Amino acid sequence: MAEQYQPTGATATEISASVETGVRTGALAPGALLPAVRALADALEVSPATVAKAYQALRQRGIVDTDGRRGTRVRARPPVAVTRPGPSVPAPPGTLDLSTGEPDPRLLPPLATHLAAVARQLADASSGQGYADAGLLPDLAALAAVRLADDGLPAAGLTVTSGALDGIERLLAGNLRPGDRVAVEDPGWANLLDLIAALGLTPVPMPVDDRGPTEPGLRAALSAGVSAIVVTTRAQNPTGAALDADRADRLRRLLRETDDVLLIEDDHAAELSDGPPHVLAGATPRWAFVRSASKPYGPDLRTALVTGDETTLSRVAGRMRIGSGWVSTVLQRLLGQLWRDPSVAATVAEAGRAYQRRREALRAALAGHGVASHGSSGINVWVPVTDETHVVTALQAAGFAVSAGARHRLRSAPGIRITVSGLDEDRAGELAAAVRDALRPAGLARVGR
Repeated sequence: MAEQYQPTGATATEISASVETGVRTGALAPGALLPAVRALADALEVSPATVAKAYQALRQRGIVDTDGRRGTRVRARPPVAVTRPGPSVPAPPGTLDLSTGEPDPRLLPPLATHLAAVARQLADASSGQGYADAGLLPDLAALAAVRLADDGLPAAGLTVTSGALDGIERLLAGNLRPGDRVAVEDPGWANLLDLIAALGLTPVPMPVDDRGPTEPGLRAALSAGVSAIVVTTRAQNPTGAALDADRADRLRRLLRETDDVLLIEDDHAAELSDGPPHVLAGATPRWAFVRSASKPYGPDLRTALVTGDETTLSRVAGRMRIGSGWVSTVLQRLLGQLWRDPSVAATVAEAGRAYQRRREALRAALAGHGVASHGSSGINVWVPVTDETHVVTALQAAGFAVSAGARHRLRSAPGIRITVSGLDEDRAGELAAAVRDALRPAGLARVGR
């Protein structure tokens, strides 16, 4: 079993390398508990300080996490590729997987016609595809500028990255250094928390309610000396929170009091969202707004548009140029084709309405059983619970796979995330009843608590 893996080594470097090898080979699985510092020191006949230094190095690289009495564990998604994974445990037959956080493939716009149009464009010998033509295509930039202006974004430059997380990584890496503090939503996007750990940054939790980060939470984060703040404009993962006009205005007032904090806004749901975004952009001298195409048009369309102040954008584009170079012009052309097609816009709009119906059907059914939930936008519903493991296990036995909230949390209370994209409305009542039954032994979370 993963917990039985024994790290080796006589120095901190050797011990940390041994643990990383265990993660890379799959001998140490995500969540695996490492030996206590003193116990490992005794086993290896080294000083506790040596083991503590090894564990510190692993934490700084985002491979492990230390959580008080729970000890030191391998992170759920450490930045180490598993080269020899162990056997996976398939979900029981007939289980409905509502744990992924991905859009419903049945609701994505078809790409074949638009890919054919891109192929015809590329057949033109004058179409540049070489190194000299790298960067954001002018045609896509013009389309994006109009769409962003319609949503109230300040006039600014544009660049393109390979998805939202890629854009956020370049923003953080280009402006911060290991040890710097980053304010993040709590509960928040698990992938972002993993990224922050991998970059050696320190997360500072901001509590979230249905209208986004709270004023006291942002104020406390600013007082803690954060160098950057990451806010989800709408369809927050995992709670479905969305900034409204009043909350956005109040947060902007707080942000205007600082001049040395990078504000990053993540608008990953984009056109799928129920309403227009209430943006914070421009409240600070340094800011960036990231809009991904993955949720509305498909996860494989690894493209996100980034706008912001000149210096911040220059750093993102510069890191792209010396790294991967550019986002494929094939993908950029495809996104432009999708944006121009009114039938695609109609498909995306209908998908947004379908997600809203599924989300509201589940929340209404949960409320009918006295179960509290959150999810005012997007494709996820957050249900507060007292024992995540018990509820997740009970729901799987009932035929539903959901995500435990632990990966999304820093200090916030336990919960489960249910992705409604795969939930047809006629099964909302069945799932809600299963949640009710799963909560009973673990302590029911009632509406209003």
